[in-house]
Amino acid sequence: QVQLVESGGGLVQAGGSLRLSCAASGSIFSVNVMGWYRQAPGKQRELVADISGGGGTNYADSVKGRFTISRDNARNTVYLQMNSLKPEDTAVYYCNADVRTFVSIRYLEVWGQGTLVTVSS
Repeated sequence: QVQLVESGGGLVQAGGSLRLSCAASGSIFSVNVMGWYRQAPGKQRELVADISGGGGTNYADSVKGRFTISRDNARNTVYLQMNSLKPEDTAVYYCNADVRTFVSIRYLEVWGQGTLVTVSS
């Protein structure tokens, strides 16, 4: 069984910064793509950024130039550095990873429990 545990959310003023972390734990054989999604009240969940095992990144247009995703493969951990935060960035942020365990043939999609980011104006 694999778990994703997020940390780093909180309340910040507009223009401020936060860093989210997400660590995968359990019987992990390998981790492929890791990413961050967010869901604001009344809206659908959307991709914020993701990163492949080789380090290739993909960002939503709304966060390009402000957010940076990175990962530590040795620790199966993904980070999201969020700078120049705006009130519209307020949402629950979810970690996502494609994980293969020692007993699975295929990669399985795993979600974290979510961490709330609130940006005040």
